[in-house]
Amino acid sequence: MSNSRMNPKVDEFLSKAKKWKDEYETLRNIVLDCDLTEEFKWMHPCYTFEKKNIVLIHGFKEYCALLFHKGSLLQDPHGILIQRRMYRGRARFGSPMFKK
Repeated sequence: MSNSRMNPKVDEFLSKAKKWKDEYETLRNIVLDCDLTEEFKWMHPCYTFEKKNIVLIHGFKEYCALLFHKGSLLQDPHGILIQRRMYRGRARFGSPMFKK
């Protein structure tokens, strides 16, 4: 992963994170390895492809998550995603990391 692909606004977000910092950084590295463009939208790291939103990294009280903007369209043979809205899918990560 190239540092030139890292958005300074996401760097600032991570530096201020009080919870899930290690998980955010791990998820960021995974997502950047997918050749997505890193942006900062809705006060969270957002990753796009050809200017279309793909996934958002978000933290909650008891877990952090990857929020897939069109998650309901993803194949999920292992039942990892949790569908919260009609078109979105969420992969939750807690402590220990990557616990379902």
